[in-house]
Amino acid sequence: MINQADTLFVLLSAAFVMLMTPGLAFFYGGMVRRKNILSVLMQCFAALCLLSLQWILFGYSLSFHPGNGFWGGLGWFGLNTVGTAPYPVYSATIPHQAFMFFQMMFAVITPALIIGAFAERMKFSAFLVFTLLWATFVYNPLCHWVWGEGGWLRNLGVLDFAGGIVVHTSAGIAALVTTIVIGRRKNLEHTPSPHNLPFVVLGTALLWFGWYGFNAGSALAVNGVAVNAFVVTNTAAAAAGLSWVMLEWIRNGKPTVFGIVTGSIAGLATVTPASGFVSPISAIIIGIAASIVCFIAVAVTKPRFGYDDSLDAFGVHGVGGILGTLLTGVLASKTINPAGANGLFYGNSKQLLIQLVGVTVAVSYTFLATFVIYKVVDIFFRMRVSEKDELVGLDLTQHRERAYTILE
Repeated sequence: MINQADTLFVLLSAAFVMLMTPGLAFFYGGMVRRKNILSVLMQCFAALCLLSLQWILFGYSLSFHPGNGFWGGLGWFGLNTVGTAPYPVYSATIPHQAFMFFQMMFAVITPALIIGAFAERMKFSAFLVFTLLWATFVYNPLCHWVWGEGGWLRNLGVLDFAGGIVVHTSAGIAALVTTIVIGRRKNLEHTPSPHNLPFVVLGTALLWFGWYGFNAGSALAVNGVAVNAFVVTNTAAAAAGLSWVMLEWIRNGKPTVFGIVTGSIAGLATVTPASGFVSPISAIIIGIAASIVCFIAVAVTKPRFGYDDSLDAFGVHGVGGILGTLLTGVLASKTINPAGANGLFYGNSKQLLIQLVGVTVAVSYTFLATFVIYKVVDIFFRMRVSEKDELVGLDLTQHRERAYTILE
């Protein structure tokens, strides 16, 4: 039986999540140098177009069709039999196509997150091929394992309410692989400052707004779990943003705008897998933990190892996704969501072990598959632009456009 309120809520949530990809474009675009902002915006919008079609044609079927434990198959190719009647396994109160469309927006933003790792140095043609292959051979299988009917990690009992494993861990590990393999940017003696911090703040605001749909919409109904997800999403973001500022104030002597927005995004990424299972107090713990761990990853670990994760896709999303998935195994409570499970703090130490298995599988598979996909695409398309094109900037060399026409 279709519930009109649930359907409207899920459709609005899908629109919120769609807005996150343009928000990510501004967030990332403001962080790169001015000669590369259009390339980032182009990659984000191209991902929105390309992956929307991939999802309709075969991505949704590979992810959610009831196949075996590892692969959904092509039974829903081109949305065959995916109509307006509910599919009770996923949601009994909304049209099947509404669920499909909501999940489409997750499939769009996940590969887009990886852009932050190789920004300013990947050829656009190679980006398109890499993104299509990565979505097909990494995102779709992981999605099926964790969320799909018959998925083996789902059957194991892994908790991932809105994408700690499926979205953030997978994108973050892929970011780490691509930034290592593609190499550091040329003539980069120090990390450049964001060229347009107001754009970064605007992007953060759009992402934060969209995250309500991302997390609360994953309840797939107008109910108490959705309300709780709204509350804990905001709580974790606030706790992480404030604590990140305190950390950099202590370490560097000044609080920064860039610090508070980065911390907020880290909190949002980290609470994502837990948002349907934890209390507001637990969300504060998650937010503080996110700022500490992600701050160390960005400010300490990255400089020490020297990899050029341009916009900290791994340090924020990868590290946050892994941390949040593990903390779900500690802080989850069936009093919040009876359909979930209790975590370590509520007497179920087994759940933490299950979460650890899920993270280990996701990290291992994503690392290996991303490396293979990168190398294959590099053979045929050459992933990295020439040194000359990189120095001129991707806006002009890849798209023959420039964002700013007035000299300062």
